Amino acid sequence: MDLVFPNCINAPSFPAERHRISLRRTRSQISHSTVQTRNRWLPIRVSSLAAVASTPENSPSGTATSGTRISRRVASTSENENKASSELLRKSSAAMEQLDIERGVCLPFRKYSPETVRNKVLESRGAIASLMLRGVEIVWNLGLYWSALMYDFLVGRDEEVVPYRARQLRNLLCDLGPSFIKAGQVLANRPDIIREDYMNELCILQDDVPPFPNQVAFKIIEEELGQPLEAVFTKISSQTIAAASLGQVYRATLRDTGEDVAIKVQRPQIEPIIYRDLFLFRTLASFLNGISLQKLGCNAELIVDEFGEKLLEELDYTLEARNIEDFLENFKDDPTVKIPKVYRNLSGSRVLVMEWIDGIRCTAPQAIKEAGIDVNGFLTVGVSAALRQLLEFGLFHGDPHPGNVFAMRDGRIAYVDFGNVAVLSQQNKQILIDAVVHAVNEDYVEMANDFTRLGFLASGTDVSPIIPALEAIWQNSVGKGLSDFNFRSVTGKFNQLVYNYPIRIPERFSLVIRSLLTQEGICFTLKPDFKFLEVAYPYVAKRLLTDPNPALRERLIEVN
Repeated sequence: MDLVFPNCINAPSFPAERHRISLRRTRSQISHSTVQTRNRWLPIRVSSLAAVASTPENSPSGTATSGTRISRRVASTSENENKASSELLRKSSAAMEQLDIERGVCLPFRKYSPETVRNKVLESRGAIASLMLRGVEIVWNLGLYWSALMYDFLVGRDEEVVPYRARQLRNLLCDLGPSFIKAGQVLANRPDIIREDYMNELCILQDDVPPFPNQVAFKIIEEELGQPLEAVFTKISSQTIAAASLGQVYRATLRDTGEDVAIKVQRPQIEPIIYRDLFLFRTLASFLNGISLQKLGCNAELIVDEFGEKLLEELDYTLEARNIEDFLENFKDDPTVKIPKVYRNLSGSRVLVMEWIDGIRCTAPQAIKEAGIDVNGFLTVGVSAALRQLLEFGLFHGDPHPGNVFAMRDGRIAYVDFGNVAVLSQQNKQILIDAVVHAVNEDYVEMANDFTRLGFLASGTDVSPIIPALEAIWQNSVGKGLSDFNFRSVTGKFNQLVYNYPIRIPERFSLVIRSLLTQEGICFTLKPDFKFLEVAYPYVAKRLLTDPNPALRERLIEVN
């Protein structure tokens, strides 16, 4: 059994609020996409140091508009500093605008801004001293690790010690705290940034993070509830059910109703740590801007801003509660999908109380069969639910790893932990469908142009050198027929393409790729001869035929 981390959004009651939050989420998925380089280094790409300090899911700096932020910052600096920072911010603003164009949406509101982080970190002399000590700690530890990698490379033993160095990196990130654990979790899902062997080791961070003491967690719960635990719960688990970078989960029983619930509680004093690390990350990024602009065509600070915005959103459990409400609304008429409910009256910014999901881990085929669940039916349900999120709602679960997806005994699929969700605009969905149609029709020129429209290639990039590579990848992947197509094979070849051409994977599509790969892996675990397209095609065809948007119906006509 595992629990559910419900996320809600107040969609039906507050449509304007829902729209605002969706826009904010979309923004946050942008900039991490910008962290890719063409150069390769030992376990991680050269520019990946910025990615470790940055990573996935949110966007840059601001509140209302980039211009507002720029004028405020410029007004607060001296005349000489004004010119330099004004130019820098102009570039950052241009990058942000380009990202908005790629996504087909512009965000009017952002939870994170560099100014907020700086003000919180530099609010007192004691805070500045703490910041300096933290900077020394980070530089010292990462410097030692980098030196060890360089030594391995120089003596020619870099390949033979990879397993040891990968474990060493995972342990180092754990020692450096939540911000670095979160960065490691992001890298674990970015084969375009980090080597596969290191990536596999960092995947452990998704399920195996050291918990903090129960007494500390229980005290936080009581502070949020405003009353003793025994006044609300008849019992609570003595051990954590799950521990993550930002919090951990317990199982409990409500005193009033007798219902079993999952309690997600945030790590103590984590917010000051996150702010401090984000300030240091952004300071480092300012020194890497030249390299980042040269190699990636994007501002390194923007990458950190994206990571910071997402991280601060994940720290606020009220936002995660809203995520779940969105999913509940989307799947309210779907009897095959289970989304847990949230107990709003017992939840706050640091504690989230949710319905307990009594399901079977989706990677336990024997247990699923013993429960009398039809495996083929469950796979169809899972694929349909994933495609609905991607092509119908545009709001999808960004981290459907085996610990977050369960098989219910009645054949439904259940999702938990909605802290990491992503949004695709209608424009992006249409271009994505275009790309699928062009792939089926083997129109590689248009496939390359779709890459530009989706943000994989910078506007104006000459796509002619990429067309033969795309053709080779696709022909090789479907050589035996579309029924044998699988995402892992295509993604592996595409990752090689990323190294050789000026291609970056926008963060929102990185989440899409990760989501599809993870769910395909689950399907293979349950059924080794699983054929994804055989299950997906009926849904996609129905979707194109019945969608109220005529532009989508026209795509079906284009299929040869």
